[in-house]
Formats: sequence, C-alpha cells, structure tokens
Amino acid sequence: MAAAGREEREAREIEAARRSEPAAGGVPAHLSGLNPAQRAAAVHGTAENTDSAGGGPLLIIAGAGSGKTNTLAHRVAHLVLSGADPGRILLLTFTRRAAVEMTRRTQRIVASARARSDVPVPQGEVRWSGTFHAIANRLLRYHADSIGLDPAFTVLDRADSADLLDLQRDALGMARKASRFPRKATCLAIYSHAVNAQRSVEETLAKAFPWCESWADELKVLFRAYVDAKQRQSVLDYDDLLLYWHYLMAEADLARQVGERFDHVLVDEYQDTNALQASILLALRPDGRGLSVVGDDAQSIYAFRAASVRNILDFPSHFDPPARVVTLEQNYRSTQTILDACNAVIEGASERYSKRLFSRRSSQQRPILATVEDENEQVTYVVERILEHREAGVALKRQAVLIRTGHHSDLLEVELGRRNIPFVKFGGLKFLEAAHVKDMLGLLRWAENPRDEVAAFRVLQLLPGVGPGFARRALDHLASHRHDLRALVRHRMPAAAADDWASLCALMLRLADVATGWHGQVGLVRHWYGPHLERLYDAAHVRAGDLEQLEQIAASYPTRERFLTELTLDPPDASGDHAGDPLLDEDYLILSTIHSAKGQEWDVVYLLNAADGCMPSDMSTGSPEQIEEERRLLYVAMTRARDHLHVIHPLRFWKRQQHRHGDAHVLAPLCRFLGDDVIPLFERRACARPFGDGDAARAPGRMATRIDVGTRLREMWR
Repeated sequence: MAAAGREEREAREIEAARRSEPAAGGVPAHLSGLNPAQRAAAVHGTAENTDSAGGGPLLIIAGAGSGKTNTLAHRVAHLVLSGADPGRILLLTFTRRAAVEMTRRTQRIVASARARSDVPVPQGEVRWSGTFHAIANRLLRYHADSIGLDPAFTVLDRADSADLLDLQRDALGMARKASRFPRKATCLAIYSHAVNAQRSVEETLAKAFPWCESWADELKVLFRAYVDAKQRQSVLDYDDLLLYWHYLMAEADLARQVGERFDHVLVDEYQDTNALQASILLALRPDGRGLSVVGDDAQSIYAFRAASVRNILDFPSHFDPPARVVTLEQNYRSTQTILDACNAVIEGASERYSKRLFSRRSSQQRPILATVEDENEQVTYVVERILEHREAGVALKRQAVLIRTGHHSDLLEVELGRRNIPFVKFGGLKFLEAAHVKDMLGLLRWAENPRDEVAAFRVLQLLPGVGPGFARRALDHLASHRHDLRALVRHRMPAAAADDWASLCALMLRLADVATGWHGQVGLVRHWYGPHLERLYDAAHVRAGDLEQLEQIAASYPTRERFLTELTLDPPDASGDHAGDPLLDEDYLILSTIHSAKGQEWDVVYLLNAADGCMPSDMSTGSPEQIEEERRLLYVAMTRARDHLHVIHPLRFWKRQQHRHGDAHVLAPLCRFLGDDVIPLFERRACARPFGDGDAARAPGRMATRIDVGTRLREMWR
C-alpha cells in the first residue's frame, strides 16, 4: 500500500476511534485525535504530564500498527507547542524518508494548533532531523579539528568502500592465497559488523561469519591497511561516521559540547539500533533527561546488520530512576482475529515487554493455515487465492506474498509468469537474472548450442585465471574446429585453470552426448558448479537454494530445449531489491522478503513455507537468540495483514523433482512457533492434489519435411 494512502487511512481510523471514546477533560485540541496511551506518550515531561518522572527518559513500546509515527510526531509537536525551541530538538530516524515524513507531520500539527490559538509558540522548525549517519556527518564537520579530521572529508558509499578495501586486499597479496580468502564484499561485511556490534574480529567471525574464522589475523592486517588508506585520502565510509561520533562522545568535554546543543533527543525504531548507536545515545544523554525512544522489541529482526534487541529490552535499566515505559496496544491495521493469532505467537517469546494488541475492527474470518502436499501445491494454492481475492475486488497491489529468504519464491515467480500475473519483488535477487542462476543456465545453453558465444564467454570466465583474452582464444579454437566440443580438450588454458578446465570439458561432453538423458543434467551442472559458486560469490549457502529450485523447475520440462526456450521467452518479471515496475497503468502483485516488508501493510498477506527449516530458517537455529529472532520474524510477517492472512505449510520438500513418485523428499514439520495454543486461532485447510504427468511430459515428435529457413533469412538482406 502506498505511504500516502496508508497515512490517510490511519488518520481516518484514529479520528473514528477518538469520536468513539469518552471526551477527556482538558485535552489540548491537537492531541484530541490520540488514544489515551498515545496521549500519555505525547505529553510526557510537559505541563500536562502527571507522572512523577517529569522530563526523565521515556520508552514508548509501540505495537505493530499502533500509530507509532503519528504518536512520535505529536510528541515533537507538543514539545514545541509547550515552549521547546524546535532548533534544539534532535530527531534520529533510520531512513531519510522517515525523517522527512516525521518533520512534515510535526509542522502540520504545529501550524494547525497555532491557527486555533492565540498563545505564542516558538517559531522555527526542527532542523536536526535525519538518520544517525546524516546527523553524524553534520556533527563531525562542526568538531572536525577536535578529532583530527579535515572538515572537507568525503564519504564513500558501500561500492566505493568495497573497491578501496579490495585494492588493499590485492596489494597485500590476499587475493593470491593458496586457499580461498574472503572476497571484498564479505571482508567489508565483516569489518562493518565488527564496528557496529563493537566486537573484536574474532568475536565477529565466531558469531556471524564462522566460515571465515581461520582468517582472523589476515583480516586484521587488511582492516588496518584499509583504515590507513582512508585516512591518507581523507575519506570516511558509512561505519566511520558512527565510529568517529562514538569517539567524539567518549571525550567528556566534547560530549558535553555536543549534548548542550539539544534539549530533547527522540529516536525512532530503537529496536533496530546496534551497540555503537546505543553507546552514542547514552553518552549524549547519560542522565536520560529529555530522551525519548520508540520501538517494538517484538519487531527486532535485523541482527544480521548488528542490531541488538538488548538495546530496547535493557533501556529502562540504564537510568536511575528507570525510564518510564508507555505501551501502545491499540492496533489500527488488522482485524481482531488476525491479532489474536499474532498475540499468541509472540507470547511464546522468552523475554519481552508485555502487551496485547487489540483492534476495533472485528471480523468472523480467522487467519487461514493451509496444509499442502509440497511446494508445487503451495504455488497452486497461492495463485488461486490471489485470483479469487482479485475477483472479489482486492487489487493485486493490495496483496503480498512474504518469504523468509529470496529464493523461496522461485517456483512462484515462474508460475506467475506463466499465468501472466505481473509482480514486483522486494528483497532478494531476481531469480532468472541473478548471476549464479545465469551461470548455470549459461552452461546448459552452451551445451544446447555450442555456437552460443554469449553463454560460452560467460562460462569460460568462471574458471580461475581466465579473463576475456583467454576466453576469446578458446572460442576461436572451438570455431576453427566447427564448434565440436570435443576440440576443447586439446586447447591449452592457463595453469591456474588446468584442473577446472579438464572437469569442464568432461561436463560439456557429457551434456552434449545424446545418451545423457535430460533429467539429471541440471544435477550434473550443479555438482560441477558448486565449488565455483563458493569461490565467486558471497553467501553461497543462500544462493545454493536458488540452484536447487532451478533443478526442480527444470524437471517439469520434457527437454532441455523446452526448458531454456520457455524461460527465455516468458521469464518471471521481478528484480533485486526492487523489480522494475510493470507498465504504469497496470496492477501488480507484491513479493517481498519479511525483512523488506517491515513497516508495510496489505489487505491480504500470504506467508510461504511455514515449516521448520524455512521458518525458522535452518541457518538461524544455532542459539536461543537466533530462534527468538525467527519468532519475531513470523510475528512481523503476520502483522502486515489487514483483512486476510494465509499461512501455508508444505508437508514435504522434494530433493529431486523427477523423483516425486519415490522417496527423494524431506518431510517438513509445521513451524515450531505455531504450537497447540496458536493453531486453534486459525481456520485449518488441507489442500492436496494427486500428482499427474500432464501433457508436458510428452516430447514433440519430429517432422519429415525440412525447410532451409536460415538461407531464406540471409537472403532477406541481400
């Protein structure tokens, strides 16, 4: 749902809720649209506040859909209307868009109150509003001399940072190690995680990058060289902005100078802060006076970015007396039946702030827990429900399919393409255009057509030591032998590629052999490609899931040619973090990872793969903390739904699609967070269909007549 539409709808529902509540005596007009808990948060520390904590620290626990943004904007506006200097208010958010929206709402509320009152109000606007990084950039330039910075420093984006790090990696000879050294993106991720989580390299590797633990000493050498290079060039990366601010606040005299700039500090989405950000904030307001943070521990889902749920759980105890906690429980988004299920899921958390979301939106429709035979039947179920809701008047844009990991939608993307259902995808990679999937398809395309130089050029450069020049010479050699793949064996490649070259030649000859059946070829390619996937790309374990899905999709086609042709002519239409929109006048479905869906809402939500191993992910069950974050992920996904929620549980996941009549599958137990106390809150549906081969299993026959179309096409241009 578009942000503007959501804001208008939220405003209407809050106003409706206000009219349905008894009038509160003495409530300022600009706060009359808030419910009691929201008003308590807005007036904390001002004349209307009756709490003994006065202007002490405030923690607002804002449940999903509880009007968090509206409440925080009203708190800022009420501070201004109560006499606070807007130029001395600091508002920290996690996106530039959120800062702009918060400031805009605040200005609107203040302007409206001024128009209704003769009471003088401080003029001006909140000038210190932005992300942690943006505010850090401003403060560091003010105090550059004190921390040894050139005030004209420049800031590197992530791509530039990775390139600079890679230059040091190469200069130190780490790219030429005998065993695989982490690539630049992984090195930057390790560096960033260590900085933001305030952990040593060893701790960071053990907790978040265990496959790189053997490189701790080398990585520290690399990071020192990286820091030296940045300082020589007077550049900072994103992490440096926070790190320099942290060290600025570690010096008592400088911390006092920075702190005296502000009377009030407000922080949005506090559950998403990391250790570095929390340390900055506590140094900015050590006694907590004038400090307000808002967030929801139940929506803390970014540990992979070094965010820590401990920041919000431990916030009150950092102060004496402890911070006041105001809890927002009224939900303006979902029906009560959906909230009942959401509440039951999060009540199983081992540690949390107690809250129970409630809504004035009643409904007899409970959320649906659909049990299906396998992933293929899951796709069928979801597509049919999407079309049913569309026929019932729910536009595609108001429906969303949520996934734990990007590759969980691979089968669905192909089916949506077949059904001509347009969609955009947020989070993860576009399936058929992801580099590793294109590598696999390139191998199959080259085997199908040895003259396909585009595919061959890509495949050859997968080998270590093979660049464009060596690839070009190999293709020229193949052309001189009439594109007979057997000639590849006699071509000499660089020594670094010798072993891989022999195995590639063997693979290509096997794929080209008519005696090698189509079913099983993708498995052969995956086996050869596996080591190269780990060498070439970061997060290989995640990308490997895409390749497994590719193998399953391929098994539904009778021939290699049909598989390659149909995917090329009618590919799924999504991409990276944001797929290119279909035509502007079209409706389109939303596909999104749960992480990318946070803060969004839709009328209908479909949650795929509600099975242990997928939710929680089998990659995130190594510690109680990881399991608890997976529970919160499920909660976030469920609370995105306004009217209808479909949670789908495939009973089995096939290891090899062509063996679907055998035992090559894994039974998938229901997500552990949907226990006996939660299941009764769902409507149960069992949806299983008998498997059938269908017409796709029949290969087309050969025609007796032969036409030389190639000659005719060439003659068109004589």
